[in-house]
Amino acid sequence: MTERQEFKVLRTYEDFELREYLPCVIAEVKISAQYSTATSSAFSSLFNYISKGNKSSQKIAMTAPVITAQKTDISESADWYVSFVMPSGSTFGHLPHPNDSQIKLRELDTETCVAKSFRGRATDELSRKMANELRASASKANIARSSLAIFRDSSSVALPRNDG
Repeated sequence: MTERQEFKVLRTYEDFELREYLPCVIAEVKISAQYSTATSSAFSSLFNYISKGNKSSQKIAMTAPVITAQKTDISESADWYVSFVMPSGSTFGHLPHPNDSQIKLRELDTETCVAKSFRGRATDELSRKMANELRASASKANIARSSLAIFRDSSSVALPRNDG
């Protein structure tokens, strides 16, 4: 069974959850493209990295989800960051360096997000609709949010919370 990124549900609202994602390491590729092509464009590079496409020729276990994120609240931005979460217990210093210079390894701290699960293929239109619904629900609950992340395995959309 595929390992999944760990999170705790801090609170359940009527149509979304407040989640705390635990620290992890990700392998990430920045893509300037429409959402519909960003994930497929980056997937092969990331899959190659975990399939011995690294300086140690080491195989790394596949995990879920594949995260497609924008680091700005501007929905018209063409920059997407597609990431694989590394297996739990992975540390930045102990992962092999990627052969592909587009792939960056990053450590993520604990992050609190609002999240909404949905069914269906995460198309541009459906993802935008779900993100807008989540933004509206979070705003109604007086929860500030910033950038957008779409978790592709469980069809969830998450918005990291602004704490400041």
